[in-house]
Amino acid sequence: MRKYLVIVESPAKVKTIKKFLGKNYEVVASNGHVRDLPKSQLGVDIDDDFKPKYITIRGKGDILASLRKEVKKADHVYLATDPDREGEAISWHLFEALKLDDKKASRITFNEITKSAVTSSLKAERKIDYDLVDAQQARRVLDRMVGYKISPLLWVKVKRGLSAGRVQSVTLRLICDREDEINAFIPEEYWTIETELSVEGEKKPLIAKLSSDENGKITISSEKEAKEIESKLKKSAFVVNDVKKSEKVRKSPLPFTTSTLQQEASAKLNFSIQKTMRIAQQLYEGVEVKGMGTVGLITYLRTDSVRVSDEAKASTAAYIEENYGEKYVGNKEAKASGDSRIQDAHEAIRPSDIARTPVVVKESLSRDQFRLYQLIWQRFMASQMNPAVFESTSIHIKAGEYKLSSSAQKLIFDGFLSVYTSSEDDDIKNTSVLKSLDADSKLSLNEVNPKQHFTQPPAHFTEATLVRTMEELGVGRPSTYSPTVSLLLGRHYIVKEGKNIFVTELGQVVNDIMKDSFPQIVDASFTANMESLLDKVEEGSVDWKMIVRNFYPDLASAVEKAEEELEKIEIHDEVTDVICEECGRNMVIKYGPHGKFLACPGFPECKNTKPYYEKIDVECPKCGKDIVLKKTRKGRLYYGCIDNPDCDFMSWQRPVKEKCPKCGSYMVKKGKVNVCANSECGYHGKE
Repeated sequence: MRKYLVIVESPAKVKTIKKFLGKNYEVVASNGHVRDLPKSQLGVDIDDDFKPKYITIRGKGDILASLRKEVKKADHVYLATDPDREGEAISWHLFEALKLDDKKASRITFNEITKSAVTSSLKAERKIDYDLVDAQQARRVLDRMVGYKISPLLWVKVKRGLSAGRVQSVTLRLICDREDEINAFIPEEYWTIETELSVEGEKKPLIAKLSSDENGKITISSEKEAKEIESKLKKSAFVVNDVKKSEKVRKSPLPFTTSTLQQEASAKLNFSIQKTMRIAQQLYEGVEVKGMGTVGLITYLRTDSVRVSDEAKASTAAYIEENYGEKYVGNKEAKASGDSRIQDAHEAIRPSDIARTPVVVKESLSRDQFRLYQLIWQRFMASQMNPAVFESTSIHIKAGEYKLSSSAQKLIFDGFLSVYTSSEDDDIKNTSVLKSLDADSKLSLNEVNPKQHFTQPPAHFTEATLVRTMEELGVGRPSTYSPTVSLLLGRHYIVKEGKNIFVTELGQVVNDIMKDSFPQIVDASFTANMESLLDKVEEGSVDWKMIVRNFYPDLASAVEKAEEELEKIEIHDEVTDVICEECGRNMVIKYGPHGKFLACPGFPECKNTKPYYEKIDVECPKCGKDIVLKKTRKGRLYYGCIDNPDCDFMSWQRPVKEKCPKCGSYMVKKGKVNVCANSECGYHGKE
């Protein structure tokens, strides 16, 4: 009897796959990559046409030795690593490290870990796809050159242990640019006016909003303008101009891709993207389900495709018809918004078996596994159902020179909403429609309600909105979103407070250096273009060495120039007037993992350190003592009184010496303008 060996990446898959195959199949795991570029050097031979120098990863020698023994026992080896670029590269590294050949070994892939998918993959064995391997090699070499050429410069300029990266650095810039936008934002006052109207024959009042005047859309910028309009409305007759009824269709959502799963799990479940990917990996690799054994519950989790197999469509349509009725069965083809960056190598994220409902598997899953599986199951079900239909009523009212409007909606067919509402749909509700309202209805005014508002700055990034922005700009790919954000958090370049992301002092310093010395590296469009070229390598239309050959000279030139400029800068520890209470020396400013701190220059004899507070030469508006630049426990910068905790003054924006000429409050710097800190005042100076 022939013996077969199947090599997968993760030990968690071994048990799941083994039960699908016969006794003559042995299933073992490589535990991820077995070879990589060396950590101690660049590992790319620039003079030999950028040839990578791969070595066995430390700690993987025993695994390779064990795999070699298994290979000797087998008549044929199936390399069954993940169905993406990185998975293909791992298979190639195994092929090389185990000294296999095309007669002895072949490549198989499956998008879901089910018996039919695994057994079908054995019938569709193939050779290693070297276009996929080369795309991954190009990515690895480019990332290595950026990291290993630029990071040492950051060590000289700031501190050891910092890093730059091809995707990491541009993502940091996106966060810093958003922070700059928020800090420079100047709120502008505006007013809205709502009216409450009585309708003859109706007990319930009608709420109508002022929308325009005779000249078109109206903007109300001050209380004075609002009061003038209020006065005119109180003297006007209100007449129904138009009542329109129409059907509005709310399309069913697309099934999940990696980024949309990360966004929705953040919004609905409050999961970090790292947690989402960790749990999704567990659901994909296999979970012990009561009465079923180890089961892979979802398809592959790293994808930007919304394609669904014909088999999955058919089984889901049958399930919907049986459990919800024929009118709920959707007949559309799932399509994303024509993005050429999407790689259609495998399917959207979906349940491996639609009949395996969340209720069926609930007892076998942890709370978080169940919640994520339920989200994926419901979203996929919704994607295969018909749209929801609403009856929409729009009412237009004339009052003298002004026009007002009111609208209402009524759900007449729930469609996909019967199983799923996205975070964007959570506010869907029926609004009351006044049954007797028509063009002849008589209206009378009850009250006019002017309301003051201020424009809001752009929101701070959350992990979910950052991933959405990265996807929209083409920065990174599904497999890189989570590691990139995790790396920025791990380096203390950014911090999370609640869901919001803030840049730290250290992150700002690194971003400033990157923008000054390596503007191309931190340019989003350049990075997106590089990703597009890597996709073309995968398609087989571009040679991966050509990308590296074109990229390296510019990088080398920028590094050389930065090195020359840095050589001119002699970096000394800045001496302060703070005296070390342990040995009497003047303490100096140093950089640590979280930014600046005060240290005794007598280290290692004297190891005294303390927080560093930078004075900004502005008095505290509460107690008159110095305002200093501080950091929250997580590293976010703010301005506070040096006498804290006795004085609780704090401001996220930098206070200035000048007082507000309008109300006398303290003012803060917003971009190039001084703005009153009192939100009710609204004063801001001119540039």
